[in-house]
Amino acid sequence: MAIGLTRRTLLHLAGASSLSAAAVAAAQAEGVAGGGPTFANRTPMRIGMVTLRVRNLDLVTDYYRDAIGLTVLQRTATGARLGAGGVPLLDLTLRAGAATEARNAAGLYHTAFLMPTRKDLARWLVHAATNKVPLSGFADHLVSESVYLDDPEGNGIEVYADRAPESWKWDGGTVAMATDPLDIDGLLTLTNPRISNYAGAPDGLRIGHMHLRVGDLERADHFYGGAIGFDPTRKRTGAAFLSSGRYHHHLGINVWQSAGAGRRDDAATGLAWFSLEVASEEILQAQQQRLQQAGAPATAITNGVETADPWGTKVRLIKV
Repeated sequence: MAIGLTRRTLLHLAGASSLSAAAVAAAQAEGVAGGGPTFANRTPMRIGMVTLRVRNLDLVTDYYRDAIGLTVLQRTATGARLGAGGVPLLDLTLRAGAATEARNAAGLYHTAFLMPTRKDLARWLVHAATNKVPLSGFADHLVSESVYLDDPEGNGIEVYADRAPESWKWDGGTVAMATDPLDIDGLLTLTNPRISNYAGAPDGLRIGHMHLRVGDLERADHFYGGAIGFDPTRKRTGAAFLSSGRYHHHLGINVWQSAGAGRRDDAATGLAWFSLEVASEEILQAQQQRLQQAGAPATAITNGVETADPWGTKVRLIKV
């Protein structure tokens, strides 16, 4: 497969006629963006696992195994756990016959899988093209390079690689991000575009950030910033980005489709919960105090506490 053909194939999979069109699609998927996981996952707080409720367990499990390259660590009739390098990242729970969560409801916008290196992202792109994985857009976000897609039940996914943190441009507490065309040709110089050698997700792949739909940005910021303890890194119309330890963002929140959304339906498909790993008992205790002051739910779980944002999206705070 020639480089030009691979580039055209990727554009075709994204339903775009040009890189500019693909960047527009990515802008709709992210707004702005998202160093390697060694940075994103060594901050005082970082994303751990994600659990999704799904209608077709086999279909969705096979998708994350085959399209993303996750390893199936455990599989039963009612659930599956997948990960990379032996680290669990994704739990799928069967909810046969469940209603599909509406696009204008609060909930998951996308789960962002962070590749350890730019070369890993290039290898995965060739894998996606070879296997005709449908894509929804690509973009260069200055701090990172990203590809967007959806699983078979409409759960959003981002696959990305970070640029070196020293190249990120900060103005005080605000980081510069954009949605520019992705340099696909440049990525493909890092691998052989004629051969798919992506046997599976690299051991260092992690979930770099989560992006959520919320009903109100101010309420979401009070919860995820004030109670959970994330710092703001960027705001734009209808969206905000927050992080721990000067990462560009561990969390995106937006109201582009969900402004005014009410409480989520726990019986519907979609995001059940995600975990935040915290680096010390002191951080966890401070979070528990702030949750109590905010009147947010807090239930003890192994090594931590489970809470929920104002729309019912559950968050597990776990000391690691």
